[in-house]
Amino acid sequence: MTAPATPNPSLALLDKLFRIAVAAAHPSGCLPAHLPPPPAKGRLIILAAGKAAGAMAETAEQHYLHDLRLPRERLTGLAVTRHGYGRPAELIEVVEAGHPVPDAAGLAAAERTLLLASQATADDLVLVLLSGGASANWTAPAEGIAFADKQALTRALLRSGANITEINAVRKHLSRIKGGRLALRAQPARIVTLAISDVPGDDPAVIGSGPTVPDPATLDDARAVLARHRIDVPPAIARALADPASETPKPGHPAFAAMTYQLVARPADAFRAAEAAVRAAGYECIMLGDRIEGEARTVAADHAAQALTLQREGRRAMLLSGGELTVTIRGQGRGGPNQEYALALAIALQGAPGIAALAADTDGTDGGAGAASDPAGAVAEPSTLARATALGLDPAKFLAENDSTGFFEQIGGLVMTGPTCTNVNDFRAIVVDRP
Repeated sequence: MTAPATPNPSLALLDKLFRIAVAAAHPSGCLPAHLPPPPAKGRLIILAAGKAAGAMAETAEQHYLHDLRLPRERLTGLAVTRHGYGRPAELIEVVEAGHPVPDAAGLAAAERTLLLASQATADDLVLVLLSGGASANWTAPAEGIAFADKQALTRALLRSGANITEINAVRKHLSRIKGGRLALRAQPARIVTLAISDVPGDDPAVIGSGPTVPDPATLDDARAVLARHRIDVPPAIARALADPASETPKPGHPAFAAMTYQLVARPADAFRAAEAAVRAAGYECIMLGDRIEGEARTVAADHAAQALTLQREGRRAMLLSGGELTVTIRGQGRGGPNQEYALALAIALQGAPGIAALAADTDGTDGGAGAASDPAGAVAEPSTLARATALGLDPAKFLAENDSTGFFEQIGGLVMTGPTCTNVNDFRAIVVDRP
């Protein structure tokens, strides 16, 4: 992280906890034990997507080629991950593509993924390695939907404050790969999906927009999301969402009869590792939940109040929380939910001595323009507001402008990790010591 003006030992502990949580969810540690045996005959076709896709493909390839010595001619596949998150692989091609807004690289890779799936036979095993970010990396617009319109809709949904379940309900009904449709393409092959969850509740239908599972969301749900967030769409998208043929496959569809789905890492796993480190450091650990959703600044205000109450009670504690916060963008600034949370938390704490916090995305990037060098999050500590005052900065104005990155760039406190090659969503920790 970028260093604050004055050293704070609490920040070293917070940074350690974040790194422990990320390591607990890395594919190299969590994936091998779940990899299925290769097919008795036929090919092993590995299809991966999301921010962990490169690392998942690399780990799986090592397992099958070198540990099990599967003949090279029986392994093929394609992995699509976010720009900057690629990993070296021998046979599986790893493509870097846009996130959160899809780009041409993701479009082309999704078409090739669908082709590989459609070539699978009953003797083959299709191994789908899924992680957060797959919805953007695998973009295959439904017939009649222009790619530019799909990109514009994604931007509008992201700016609206819609949560991930709402966003995916729309995306799944405008896609040829999401919402169970990849499973349709892979028939009659057996499908095994191994997923790293980045969503509150770990719902397989939401992780990566559920390309291999039945979709409980309906066209009515998708239209309701757009109406609720007042999002206007082009005529082609409106027609698609009104067409019963756009409905996704539901439970009971024969395409899912030969499908197995398993989670290999969840937010809960990352926090379990962090909780052990908190107690080892001598703090009371208070887990607020790994499924927290809501507006970043609102959640921050609530967490600040809880931290101040703990301090008044004389307790030495650590507040942990995860989930996926949202930001309704009204300004023209830069930032993401974790940075906005940290800024709003600093404002709410008003420099209270003995309280510091870190909020970061476990994938290594929080909002931003989609670059691998974007901040992962930010820290707030007792000197945050004082440093801003010394520079003549008004934190409230930065918050109103949704410019949390601009704020922390000037005063220090950005968390910069680079790509972590995994993704179990937000990690937030507030350390409370006696003043």
